[in-house]
This record gives sequence, structure tokens and C-alpha cells, in this order.
Amino acid sequence: MLRLRPFSVLLSVLASLALAGAALAADLATLVGNLTSGGLSDREAAITALAASGEERAAPILEALAAGQLYVRTSDKVAVIGKADGNKLALTEAVSGKPAGSAVEADLDRVRVNNRLRGTIEAAVGSLTLMSPNSNVRLNAADALFKRRDATALPALDQALAAEKDARVKRAMSEARAAIVLAAADTPPAQKLAAIALLKDRGDRDSLGILNTVASSSDGEVKAAAAAAATSIDQALAAWQMAQNVWYGISLGSVLLLAAIGLAITFGTMGVINMAHGEMVMIGAYTTFVVQEIIRTSAPHLFDVSLVIALPLAFVVSGAIGILIERTIIRFLYGRPLDTLLATWGLSLVLQQAVRSIFGSSNREVGAPSWMSGAFQLGQLNITYGRLWIVVFALIVFASLILLLRKTPLGLYMRAVTQNRPMAAAVGIRTPRVDALTFGLGSGIAGLAGVALSQIDNVSPNLGQGYIIDSFMVVVFGGVGNLFGTLIGALTLGVVNKFLEPYAGAVLGKILVLVFIILFIQRRPRGLFALKGRSVE
Repeated sequence: MLRLRPFSVLLSVLASLALAGAALAADLATLVGNLTSGGLSDREAAITALAASGEERAAPILEALAAGQLYVRTSDKVAVIGKADGNKLALTEAVSGKPAGSAVEADLDRVRVNNRLRGTIEAAVGSLTLMSPNSNVRLNAADALFKRRDATALPALDQALAAEKDARVKRAMSEARAAIVLAAADTPPAQKLAAIALLKDRGDRDSLGILNTVASSSDGEVKAAAAAAATSIDQALAAWQMAQNVWYGISLGSVLLLAAIGLAITFGTMGVINMAHGEMVMIGAYTTFVVQEIIRTSAPHLFDVSLVIALPLAFVVSGAIGILIERTIIRFLYGRPLDTLLATWGLSLVLQQAVRSIFGSSNREVGAPSWMSGAFQLGQLNITYGRLWIVVFALIVFASLILLLRKTPLGLYMRAVTQNRPMAAAVGIRTPRVDALTFGLGSGIAGLAGVALSQIDNVSPNLGQGYIIDSFMVVVFGGVGNLFGTLIGALTLGVVNKFLEPYAGAVLGKILVLVFIILFIQRRPRGLFALKGRSVE
């Protein structure tokens, strides 16, 4: 009998564990039953009780409830989580987490919640995920509590705060605790003052809203401290907003630079008013669309490098069309700027209609690769990766063009023709060939602009029309034919536009910029940086 005693002990332990597991399951079943029965006010108490239980299944059940995926099966009154699977819902038992087959929604009763309950669920899930092993989950939980400011989560938050090792998550938890402390009416003033100092350091609009509420609902030292902190944050946010407008202006300026830089070459070197320049931008954008369509159907794994593949192709396609236009139309109209304006305007209409006939008139989707998706914060400055890469790309194109003009024979010939066409011809430079290559280069750069613009604008037959007038303004303002003038002009007009828009609106802002340029040209007819040479005297 003594030999059987260890086995008896083992059996009794296993039986105890089984009974404990059954008790826990029964408790969870009761909690879930309370969640699926009663009115909305009863469910709020049930949500809090389920979160306080600490059950592992509590978080997925509450998340399903918030998403409208928690149901009661009408046949046996079992709580299930249903997720769309074709025409049916794939079911999982809420209590056990085991698969429970599938059903149509008519066989289920949805457990309904309102916006107030969703807020309660968000706070409850936040407190449940504060101890998650994943730091990002803990960070999101702290952010959710900061917005909800649920006092019932304070014990769980204090426990998580004491155990937290990640400095970033610990600060987010401290800020969430400060927001909860300020929302509570019975908090001692000393704790409120410490919380106000913490939110002042955070310095965002959420903190400003909380501090304004505290300042309006408190008195004495707390009211004064909250008002002073709110004023400080307001001033800091105004400075950050100005910096944000400058960034938006630089971003817009980089787009204008890409659209205008090719025009600066053709207009400055050849004296051609090319109204079809915007269509070269459009062709570059559609080239990008075609490249992505081929990659989607033939080599989806190359999608992240689709823009890299599209860049040289857009340059070649737009450049080749530009050379064709120069050889067939422009070369017969040199010295007649009004005729070139009318001819290229008609050509722009032809190109737009050709694109409509091939691709249709609706917008086409050009996707963003993963490395251009998302954004990051620099203080209170929000910077998207897509815009950042476009700014970098515009500067690379600008620097490459400067090197081409200064370090290559073609650049030397172009500068010679720009400064004195008759003398350049007299010393043996083939000016017609230089004209064709120059027009092709300007059109090719417009095609590169189209690749960039496909990431921030609709790819449609009218894409180029939105930038042609702005491009001419940039070229004229900066100085016809002067690339550094084009750079300064594009960035200046971009920043000015973004500062005017909040006060005057987008349309009136552009009108004011146009009026400014007209007045400026009256004083400086050659723009900011006049091009030097006999032919421009």
C-alpha cells in the first residue's frame, strides 16, 4: 500500500488541478454570460468585472465585443466569436477559444454595444494588455488609458508601472497615470501639480485639452499651474505649427522643382514656351502605372522596387517623345514664341486625348512601396516617408542636372547655345542637335517628376495641367534658364503658398502668389537670378 501512495498523491493533485480548471472555466462562463445578457448599463459592469478577473481569454472576448463580433448562438445560447468567412461566419467558442464550426448571421444574436461601452472596453483592454510581453502592445495600452482616463485602471497601471523596464513605455504609462490623476476629483493637490508638470513636458494637443479642462474646473494653485502649463504648450504648438508649415512648403516646393526644372532648361536654352510640358509629367506617371501593372501580374515580389524600375523608363519614354516633338514641330517655330505656345497647347490636348483613348479617363492607382509608407514624429512635427523621399529625390535630380551641365560636353554645348547661339554655331556646335537633346532632357526630367507625383496625386489625363502654370511661375520668378533660381523660386513659392492657405484658402492663396509675381517681375523682369549672356541681353 505504501508503494501506491505516490500514485495516490499524483492522482489527487491532478484531480485538484482539474477541479480548479473547471472552476475557472465556470467563473469565466458566468462572466461572459453576464456580458451577453441584460441591458447596456448591465454590460458596462460586466465588462469591468471581466477585465478585473485577469482571465487570459478576457482580452480577445472584449476586443470581439468592441468589433461587433461577439454573438450568442440561438440554438444552444453559447457565446461565440464570429469572423467573416465568405458568406458565413467562422465561429470560435468565447470561453474556451475552440473552433465551433460556422453559421450564418441569421442563426446568431449579436451582442450590441454603444459608443460609451466601446470606450469602457478600450480602457478595459488597455488595462489587460499593460503586462503584455510585447512592448508595442504595452505602449498602445498606455496610450488608450491616456485618452480614456479610467480611474478603475489605476491599480493595474501602478502595478505595470512598477514592473516596466522600457523607458519609452514607462514614460507613456506615467503620462497615462497623470491624465487619470487629473481627471479624479479627490486627488491631493500635490499629486495634481506633479501630473501637470508631466503633461507640460509631453506638450501635445491631447495634453493641452486636459490642462484646459483642469484650469477651468479647478481653483487655487492647481488652476494657476494648469493655466500656465496650457499657455506654455499653446505657444510651443504654435511654433511647431509654423515648422510644420515650413515642412509642407518645402515638400510642395520639391514637387514644383521637379515639375519646373525641365521647363527651365527648354525655356531658358531654347526660348520655347512649351504648354505640353505638363503632359510629359503625365506620361511619366502613366509609365509608372504600366510598370506596376506588369509587376503585379508577372513578378509581385518586385513591387517594392517598382519605382526604381520606373524611373529610367519614364525618363526614356518622356525624353523620346520630347525629341520627337522638337524634331517634328518645335524646330519650325524657333523665334516665334507665340506660335510655339499655341502649337504646344494644341499638342497637349492631343496627348491628353490619346491617353484617355488608351487608359480611359478615370484615375489609375499607383501603389506606394513599403519604404515610402508610414510616417514618423520629430517632436510635434509629422513627416511622412513618401514626402521625405520626394524631397530627397528632387534634390538628387537637381544635383545630377548641375553636374551634367558643368561636367559633360553636352552641358558645355547647352550653356554655349544659351549664352550666344550664333557664336556657338559659328565655332562648330551643331545647335539643332543640341536643341533636340535639350528638349529631350527637359521632357525626360518631367517624366521623372511624373514618377514622384504618382505617389501624391491622382494619375489621370489631367495630371500635368495642375502643375504647368505653377511651373512657369517658378521659372519666371527664379530667373529664366537659371537652375539655382528655379530651386530658390520653387522652395520660396511652396513655403509662401502653405503659409497663405490657412488664411486665404488654396485658390485665393494662389491668386495672391500670382499677383506678387506679376508685381515682382515689374521690378525685376529677369527674375531673382538673371541669366548672363549676349543672347539674353
